[in-house]
Amino acid sequence: MTRNQEKVLIATLCGLVVTAAGAFAVQPAMAAGYDVDQVAEVTDVAYWDKLNVRKWPASYSQKIGAFAPGDHVWVERCIEAKTGADWCLVDARDTRGWVNSRFLTVKTDWDL
Repeated sequence: MTRNQEKVLIATLCGLVVTAAGAFAVQPAMAAGYDVDQVAEVTDVAYWDKLNVRKWPASYSQKIGAFAPGDHVWVERCIEAKTGADWCLVDARDTRGWVNSRFLTVKTDWDL
C-alpha cells in the first residue's frame, strides 16, 4: 500500500467515525420525547411577531414557516431538552415542523 493510499484510508475511517458519532448523538434526543396529540394555541408571541417553524428541533435550523399569535396547531409530540426549552412537532395549514414549546398552550376545552 502506498503512502497516499494510507492517507485516503485513514481519512475515510475518520469520516466514518465522525458520522457514526453524530448519528448516535442525535438519536437519543429524538427518542426521548412524549406524545401530546392535542390542539394547542400559539401564545406569548407579540401581536406583531410570528412563531417560527423549524425543519429540526433547534433554533439554528432552517425556517420553513411561521404561525401568528392565536393560531391553533395540532401538537403531535414533543422532545425534552436538557438545557433550554422543549421542542414540539406541530402541524397546521400545510405547515409541519418544530416550534419552541414555551410558545404553545394546550387547549383542553377544544371542541372538534
